[in-house]
Amino acid sequence: MVKNVPNIDLIETTILDIPTIRGHVLSMATMRTQTAVLVEIRFSDGSVGIGEGTTIGGLSYGAESPESIRSAIDTYIGPALLGREGDDVNGAIQLVDKLVKGNRIAKTAVEIALWDGLGKRLGVPVAQLFGGAVHDRLPVAWTLASGNSETDILEAQEMIETRRHNVFKLKIGKQSVREDVAHVARIKQTVGDAARVRVDVNQAWSLDEARWGLKGLQDAGCELVEQPVQARFQRAMAELTSQYEIAVMADESLNGPEDALSVAASNAADVFAIKVAQSGGLKRASEVIAIGQAAGLGLYGGTMLETGLGTAAALQLFSTVETLHWGTELFGPLLLTGEILAEPITYRDFCVELPAGNGIGATLDPDKIAFFRRDGGRTMKTVVGG
Repeated sequence: MVKNVPNIDLIETTILDIPTIRGHVLSMATMRTQTAVLVEIRFSDGSVGIGEGTTIGGLSYGAESPESIRSAIDTYIGPALLGREGDDVNGAIQLVDKLVKGNRIAKTAVEIALWDGLGKRLGVPVAQLFGGAVHDRLPVAWTLASGNSETDILEAQEMIETRRHNVFKLKIGKQSVREDVAHVARIKQTVGDAARVRVDVNQAWSLDEARWGLKGLQDAGCELVEQPVQARFQRAMAELTSQYEIAVMADESLNGPEDALSVAASNAADVFAIKVAQSGGLKRASEVIAIGQAAGLGLYGGTMLETGLGTAAALQLFSTVETLHWGTELFGPLLLTGEILAEPITYRDFCVELPAGNGIGATLDPDKIAFFRRDGGRTMKTVVGG
């Protein structure tokens, strides 16, 4: 019996602009709106897969912007995949990697939609396609990034009292090292043993500043510092990793498995921040995880502040990982003023829960998509024969 495999008939992209609940202050930018590129793939059997590509702070964070993500998909990735067998996800990944250099977030958005479509056709969650979930809920951190100590303290106390979060990551690097350390120390002193405190410097420090910063943070009771220096300064990361008890986490240093191997081989981190979009998709992120596991490093489920769609996809992968030593930070939907899923992801008891259902377990709310669409609801389409 010959199996009738559906082909890829149409690929649509839509840009959404969703305001945040407050200013999200990073070392390089202050976010007040998050922009997501949604991808919808329609297959010849009528099935549909959805995906998301999202970055942080536009071009101030990395080489891809929402506009470039959409352009890469509409102009290069989409046309290359039209007419191909929808079930051949690995073949699609290999073809796109051959034809398109970089553009990892654009690739991620399309790949998630392919996995989602495949899972729905098979009647299984995407986690099953990566070996099966071993967790139905994961610890989830919240980022304190208002830029004000008093505001952050009140926010942290509310999160602890409502049992939503008891792990906090502070965004620092915009002020002097001394001011940053004092800010962190004040928050840690206030929350005490009721919460764990970490920081993300987003590459803002020089090596000299990082030496003083890590010592001060360690003395203040902070347990982890994320990407204190620029990603290209691997020797500096290795020095900081070896010199302090506080854990050093690589984030911007990790853009796929090749980077992960280099960081691990150089002893340039204690922990990997695994980001699906930064890795280039679920498949490549799984390879980064495998390298971290083989090297004996800690693992952390990172975020690009995705909507519920991208968060659901990340949860499908992270739920299959035996040990995420440092939990996750998949709080993206909670930072947004609007929810785009028909059934929002559940957050309770300091954890985020794996969504139920086939594919990535996410269904879009069409009214919310229409409300947050950019350019008056115009959607770009790549169609077979179009």
